[in-house]
Amino acid sequence: MPDINSDHKLIDALERQAQPMMGSDNDYAVIMQAVRENASRNVKGKTFVLIGEATHGTAEFYRIRAELTKHLIAEEGFDAIAVEADWPDAYRVNRFVSGRSEDMDADSALSDFQRFPTWMWRNTEVLAFVAWLRDYNKRNNGHRGQEAQKMHIDAAENVGFYGLDLYSMTTSMAAVLAYLDKIDPKEAEAARARYSCFGQFINDPQAYGYAIASGIWDSCEQEVLTQLMQLQQKARLYLERDGAFAGNEYFSAQQNAELVKNAEEYYRAMFRGRPNTWNLRDGHMFETLEKLAAHLSGWRGREARIVVWAHNSHVGDAAATDMGRRGEINIGQLVSVKYVDRGLRIGFSTSRGTVTAASDWDAPAETKTIREPLDGSYEKIFSQLGKRNFLLDLRGKTDATGMLRDERLQRAIGVIYRPETERMSHYFHTSLPRQFDFMIHIDETEAVMPLPSFVNQRRGEMDETYPSGL
Repeated sequence: MPDINSDHKLIDALERQAQPMMGSDNDYAVIMQAVRENASRNVKGKTFVLIGEATHGTAEFYRIRAELTKHLIAEEGFDAIAVEADWPDAYRVNRFVSGRSEDMDADSALSDFQRFPTWMWRNTEVLAFVAWLRDYNKRNNGHRGQEAQKMHIDAAENVGFYGLDLYSMTTSMAAVLAYLDKIDPKEAEAARARYSCFGQFINDPQAYGYAIASGIWDSCEQEVLTQLMQLQQKARLYLERDGAFAGNEYFSAQQNAELVKNAEEYYRAMFRGRPNTWNLRDGHMFETLEKLAAHLSGWRGREARIVVWAHNSHVGDAAATDMGRRGEINIGQLVSVKYVDRGLRIGFSTSRGTVTAASDWDAPAETKTIREPLDGSYEKIFSQLGKRNFLLDLRGKTDATGMLRDERLQRAIGVIYRPETERMSHYFHTSLPRQFDFMIHIDETEAVMPLPSFVNQRRGEMDETYPSGL
């Protein structure tokens, strides 16, 4: 049971420390200062800024995340946004914001997000940000002239949009083949032969994993590994053939081949359960983040800086939560361990309002009412402050952060929201100051507005965020 006297002391300390969010640019000043800390002549400041969300369907989380990212791009020169989405779907957006696609608007650029939950990236908040990023890149590169743009020289300075996740095994195979068809038709034939190992399961990776676990199908592990190695061995040849922009297109093809390899392992592990699948997924996302950073750094001739958009459960330090006790890791923990003070972790929370979520996998999106927070949770404490929306700096030793270190419940809503089993389905224990550097609390929030879905939604591949909903 929570100690009422201790809670009152904590609330008083939070009232003194929490910075109200007033809807102005100044709301992010303390975060921007933290991003610049430890800067020197050779290192500008933080390399990775990880920005979370407490749900996958809250408009304010998407909106504030976009606003903060705009400041990081325009004021600090961040080079890319890497999101909790699949590489090929996000790469279509990347081509659009870089001025290298036939898509006429942001809605079309987002049209490859066709699997459940389509609203996670096909929503009005993401649409507005993608349109802004396209315009920003166009303005930023406008001085380079038509000839430079024709040669794609300006692309090296564009701010990119990339995916980190690994659920797109089938579409990533198709992307590898499409690249090889253009650059090396003979190798494309060999790649098709390797990928044909999946047989009847090529469009149903989950069934492939079940067939492997049941012993009725042989693993394709060697075939997908061979394909990746073959692509890597021919890197120099492909770079020479593909012209001025080969670096990015080859890199994308290689990432798709890498994704196929890691996804194949993920689906084989699926029927062994957590923490295997969770760790494979977040390990892949961290590995992709590092490879993207190395690639962009090579293009720019300096250290690239990247903003990450993902759920709180991916960007907060897993070692501070129940996840860590289950043996699970995540991007936030891996960044903290390897990059120490070069990463910054920002979480979100809400107490009440509405959220876009489904009741089950592949069920329709609904606007659901968020239940009042449970006693003993961080959300319950935050809801009792006079400040309804605020930013909390969790770094350093203060009365508030000292008391917040004691573990409490924290709510996590993914693409599935089941209020009837909320304690079991949506709460876990964590120590907030160990999990995040900053927390943004919006007391009452609204559901994000989905964009209309495309009729030809993809089936077969695993749903985004499966199996956790996060």
